Amino acid sequence: MRKAPAAGTLATLSSFPRSVQLLVVNQYGVNTGFYMLVPFLSMHLTGNLGLSLAITGVVLGVRTLSQQGMFLLGGTASDRLGPRRVIIAGCALRCGGFAVFGLGTSLPALLIASILSGLAGALFNPAVRSYIAVAEPDRRAEAFAVFNVFAQAGALSGPLIGSALLAVDFRTVALAAAAIFAALTLAQLRYLPAHEVEPSETSVLRGWGVVLADRRFVLFTLAMLGMFALQSQVYLVYPVLARRITPWQGAVAVIFLSTTVFSLLFQVRVTRWLQNRADRGTAIAGGLALMGGAFAVLLPVLWIGPGDDVRHAVLGLTPLVISALVLEAGIMAAQPFVMELIPAYGDSRISGTLFGMFYLVSGVVAAAGNALIGYGVELANGWPGVCVCILLGACSAAAVWLLQRRRLLAEPARASA
Repeated sequence: MRKAPAAGTLATLSSFPRSVQLLVVNQYGVNTGFYMLVPFLSMHLTGNLGLSLAITGVVLGVRTLSQQGMFLLGGTASDRLGPRRVIIAGCALRCGGFAVFGLGTSLPALLIASILSGLAGALFNPAVRSYIAVAEPDRRAEAFAVFNVFAQAGALSGPLIGSALLAVDFRTVALAAAAIFAALTLAQLRYLPAHEVEPSETSVLRGWGVVLADRRFVLFTLAMLGMFALQSQVYLVYPVLARRITPWQGAVAVIFLSTTVFSLLFQVRVTRWLQNRADRGTAIAGGLALMGGAFAVLLPVLWIGPGDDVRHAVLGLTPLVISALVLEAGIMAAQPFVMELIPAYGDSRISGTLFGMFYLVSGVVAAAGNALIGYGVELANGWPGVCVCILLGACSAAAVWLLQRRRLLAEPARASA
């Protein structure tokens, strides 16, 4: 086993093979291009094109459904065809989908763009993770930690670039985002080496049945549902509460910027520290407990009324930022080890299917959780929704702890078997 360098994020990245480096940088480009366009898409549909909120919801919902519902097919395609082909196909489809968003004005064109861009994510998301898991089996947690850092950086830079280009028009934003995915497609065609794929004698459905028959994997997936539901609240609960406290438009940006910088500075250090001092179950359970505890910090905020002076904004936003940082700390602690353990429930021949199944179930439950939490935040100052978040974190942490005690968690060592 190679020893990881005791250095920062960039030095750690340079210690990985060129293929992993390319995919990490690719994820930065993927998130940059995605967040350049998607946050402004609803404004374009309702404002520039004059669509109703109902039709806009349909267009956005089709994109989400195309991605979440096809994760399993994308993961299986990665196992059968090789992750390189699926990654390239996903980036090419996202390029086409975003270009159609920029050029299309009719409802059929917009629906086609939604399907293409959603299917693209369903293809390359599990395929990229499968590729990294197979390419770097002994240092998966560190590889996914660096991967998360670059993904966060892309999620930060994307809206900044998009808002700047929006000063021209939305078409410029969409075509620029499409150009990023075109460049990523060409880069991977040229530089990403292929993985040899062992031919499978089992049918696709039977392969899915094998994964679902693994009781330990199913229990682990169910235990982790709280992580994805809570992670997505950065885009739901925190913006809602920030807008209740102050009309200042930069309040949400302060929260996003704080968590992103925190992740950029400490993700690799946190992963390496936990890797040397705690077993995987303890790290994941502790991270989930932190995520749930972050929402307890929000309880006093719920009774802060709106105000437009600077002092009120600072007093109200400070606990919001602290809560968001605690939530990010929990994500930083848990997520790399979750990504490390998913492929350890099988071998390299089904790693894509494992990631696909995991993300399919997590995505569906996260969407349902968002609906429940969003409804709760609208009631009684929002405390029912916040309490649901606390309960989700506590239940997920307890479930992982129980799986560890009963020795039902996969061992990372199996990954390099």
